[in-house]
Amino acid sequence: MKIAVAFDHAGFPLKDFVLDTIRANGHDPIDLGTDSTDPVDYPDTARDVADAVRSGTADRGVIVCGSGAGVAIAACKVHGIRAFVAHDTYSAHQAVEHDDANVACLGARVIGPALAEDVLKAFLGARFSGEERHLRRLQKIDALEQAG
Repeated sequence: MKIAVAFDHAGFPLKDFVLDTIRANGHDPIDLGTDSTDPVDYPDTARDVADAVRSGTADRGVIVCGSGAGVAIAACKVHGIRAFVAHDTYSAHQAVEHDDANVACLGARVIGPALAEDVLKAFLGARFSGEERHLRRLQKIDALEQAG
């Protein structure tokens, strides 16, 4: 899979580690920045990843900020994006399997490299189940999105 990846200044310390983990698991990262700890507004990094996923340039996305929360909120404002905060392996695979999540958001100030690696592996290895109950619930989410 192609994985769009972006970091704000707080997420930057995990950048090389995240990119290496994605590659080591057989996927192709699309690096959308940032390239330093200079301040960057997290909604911009969230938009960049969300746009790549929405357009089909990437299959999924990973965004890293300080907490993971800000980028998840921002990314979910983009039509068709189902972003979630990923700080444990259960949520990382369950969000894909049940909710067809397409963007994982990590907090570099919350989890360290070892847990980030496990979370990324769970997210990247998960597949949507396609079960009727999950499809029904996704239709309801889509209706909420359409209603605005």
